Amino acid sequence: MTRIDKTLYVQFESLCGRKRDSTNGLHDHSAPDVTDRDVQIEILFCGICHSDLHSVRNEWSEFMPTVYPIVPGHEIVGRVTRVGSAVSKHKPGDLAAVGCLVDSDRTCPHCQAGLENFCPNLRLTFNSPDDHLGGVTYGGYSESIVVDERFALRAPSNLDLAGTAPLLCAGITTYSPMRRQEVGKGKKVGVVGLGGLGHMGVKFAHALGAHVVVFTTTPNKTEDALRLGADEVVLSRDANQMQKHAGSFDFILDAVSADHDVNAYLNLLAINGNLTIVGVPPKPLGVQAVALIGGNRSFSGSNIGGLPQTQEMLDFCGANNITADVEVIPIQKVNEAYDRLLKSDVKYRFSIDMASLKSE
Repeated sequence: MTRIDKTLYVQFESLCGRKRDSTNGLHDHSAPDVTDRDVQIEILFCGICHSDLHSVRNEWSEFMPTVYPIVPGHEIVGRVTRVGSAVSKHKPGDLAAVGCLVDSDRTCPHCQAGLENFCPNLRLTFNSPDDHLGGVTYGGYSESIVVDERFALRAPSNLDLAGTAPLLCAGITTYSPMRRQEVGKGKKVGVVGLGGLGHMGVKFAHALGAHVVVFTTTPNKTEDALRLGADEVVLSRDANQMQKHAGSFDFILDAVSADHDVNAYLNLLAINGNLTIVGVPPKPLGVQAVALIGGNRSFSGSNIGGLPQTQEMLDFCGANNITADVEVIPIQKVNEAYDRLLKSDVKYRFSIDMASLKSE
């Protein structure tokens, strides 16, 4: 049997100031039925990620062209409504979460190591080939989603669900490199940029016990950085403030997506220190070799995390009462949210209350 879900279609590059088309808006669409190992989840909240915006505007056309109509959303939290006969991890009524992935081949070395995010045959939550219905996958701006139980994670029951949704992307994107670099007590950690990713980096580094320093170009973000868990705030345009921290950081998380001088931060690393970039600047960054060679420093990137680590992150958030700072919006304001996202006008993530679909 095929279910009909209400969802938000985007037919063309119509959001964010581009030409709007009458075919965009709320529509019904066919959704796959639940097979033996599937879980059906009623979506309660879905976070808005900057990659939603890139995909809607087809800005990644060179490596991931958008297939329209597109239904974005990969920061999903909801309640299980149905399970297949062979499902053992979930039962109706459970809280569940779905992130950037909804399938992989499960047999490659990456999948066997719990690194499904590097699987050569992974299937993304939206705009990826759909093995069930054909066409492409539809994401979380919808009433429900059906996924294999392996890709439905346990959501902590003690956390605000609207703030939990962004953990499925912004959370794991910042948590994963910190775990890889063994951030903890006795470590000095810098976070560059206090936005959707950066504010999660501050929360995680603080909860892990590190000494946290936030770098920002905006003086009025100081109070918020301290509230989020920073021990110090440095104005990155002040050369004297930067110089005071030269050669002292064990790890720096760079969450800036705009053009910036990464060498200024590489020079703040201690011997064997690491800088990991999780933002996506529009142009290549110029890295001075001497900034790395001089102190055995390393410069790396990071790409979300596999299923085991994502579940670990959710459990860590549950134990430490960590959620994203969100502004909750109805689905009818998604265009406005995208416009504001372009201006960085949100503290710090948008989370869509999917109950608003029922009002249409």
